[in-house]
Amino acid sequence: MTDTLTSMLLNNPQYALAIVFLNALCEATVLLGLFVPGAVLVVVTTFIFSQGIASLTEITTAAFFGALLADNVGFHLGRLLGPSFHESRFALRYTSSLHKAENLIQRYGWGAILLGRLLTAIRSIVPLLTGISGFPAWRYFIFDIIACAIWAIGLGLIITGVDNVIN
Repeated sequence: MTDTLTSMLLNNPQYALAIVFLNALCEATVLLGLFVPGAVLVVVTTFIFSQGIASLTEITTAAFFGALLADNVGFHLGRLLGPSFHESRFALRYTSSLHKAENLIQRYGWGAILLGRLLTAIRSIVPLLTGISGFPAWRYFIFDIIACAIWAIGLGLIITGVDNVIN
């Protein structure tokens, strides 16, 4: 699979940033993100950068917007599902855990959103839970922009660090 992606990117560099955007989007999309490892994005972006296909600014910007879109779709899906979600079998089964998660989000807002963005294991579910908890949309959007920017900067540092080790 890696050889296929490598040759595809080398033969079609115009798709590189779309692949970065879609990869960041998929790894942060509700539920789908649980099955798309963050390491794939690191490998793909490092390759794109090391081959000179795109600049670090272009790569991190594409990743930023993919992550921001996925997070906000998850958040608004949570807002939409909120009331009915609490009555679902899943929610009824895990009521105490969900209430603890929602209380943490309400209590630590910015910190919970940042932590959710930085930890791959919970990245795709924190926006959904934040929306379900009734967190204000405007505050979420502002905090998520900051969290995605910090995450994208971190991705850039990883890319350049890995590239320096390779070269």
